[in-house]
Amino acid sequence: MEQRLHTEAAVSATLTRRPALQWKKRLPFFIAYGLLGITTMPVILMYIWLLLSSFAKQMKYGFIPVGFTMENWKFLWTNVEYKGTMLPSIWTATWNSLLFSITLTMLEVLIGVMAGYALSRTEFPGRQMLMKTTLILHAFPSVALLIAVYYILNFLGLFDTLFGVLLVKTALQIPMTAWIIKGFFDNVPWDVEWAGLIDGCSRLKVWLTIVLPMIKPGIAAISIFSFLSGWSEFLLLYMFIVSDDNITLASYLQRLISDPNLVDYGLLSAVSLFYMLPVILFFIFTQKSLMEVSVGGGKGV
Repeated sequence: MEQRLHTEAAVSATLTRRPALQWKKRLPFFIAYGLLGITTMPVILMYIWLLLSSFAKQMKYGFIPVGFTMENWKFLWTNVEYKGTMLPSIWTATWNSLLFSITLTMLEVLIGVMAGYALSRTEFPGRQMLMKTTLILHAFPSVALLIAVYYILNFLGLFDTLFGVLLVKTALQIPMTAWIIKGFFDNVPWDVEWAGLIDGCSRLKVWLTIVLPMIKPGIAAISIFSFLSGWSEFLLLYMFIVSDDNITLASYLQRLISDPNLVDYGLLSAVSLFYMLPVILFFIFTQKSLMEVSVGGGKGV
C-alpha cells in the first residue's frame, strides 16, 4: 500500500511538472512571435488603412471609414481630372510599366548571365580588378549621374523615351546582377562541364543544356529582383520622361502627391493598391523560386 501511494505521488509530481516544462519550451516561440507581431503590426495596419480608404467616402478622424464608394476607382474606366488637369490613362501607365519591367528583366538576365559566366570561368588580365569595379559601379549613386545621362540621352535622341531610360537602368543594374550570378556559376563543378565536352558537346551546348539548368534558382532570383526593380523605378523615369504617352505608374502616383495640401487620399489609396497588385501576384507565383535560391556542387575555379 505504501509503495502504491509512493508511485501515485511520483506520477502526480511528474504530471505537475510537465505543464511547466512545456511552458518553458514554448516560451521562446511565444516571445519570438510576439516580437514579430509587434513589429509587423504597424505595416499590417497601414495596408488595412489603405484598403479601407480606397473604398471609403472619407476617413473620420483619419482612420475610421465613413460610407462606401467606387468613385475612388473611376480611373479604371475613365481619365481622371485632378487639380484642373486631365491625368493620362491608367492603362497607358500600366502598359508602359509592364513593358519597362519585362524588357529590363530580359536584358539584365541575358547580359548578366553571360557576364557572370565569363567572370566565373574565364581567366584574363584584369579579372580581379573588373570584379571589384563591378561592386563599386553598383554602389555609385545614380543621382550623381543624372546630368551626364541627360546629355548622353539628348545627344542620342533618346530623351523622353522608355528605351533610353531602359538602357540607363540596365547599365546600372548589370554589375550587381553579374556579381550575384557569378556566385552560382562558381558552385557548378568543372567536372560537369568537362564531362559534356568529352561526350562531344560544344562549349555553347554545354553551357545551355547542362550549366544553365543547374543555376535555375539563381536565374529565377535575378529575374524576380530585376522585375521588381524596374516596376518600382521612379527617379530615372521622373527625370527623363516628360510626355504623357510614356508615363509609368510610379510617375502617375507622383502627380497625385505633387501638392501635399491638395491630395485626394481616397484616389491616392486606390491607385496605390492598383500599383501593388501586379507585384503581389508576381510574388505569389515566384515565391517558391525565391525559397530555393541555393545550388549544390563543388567550388568552381
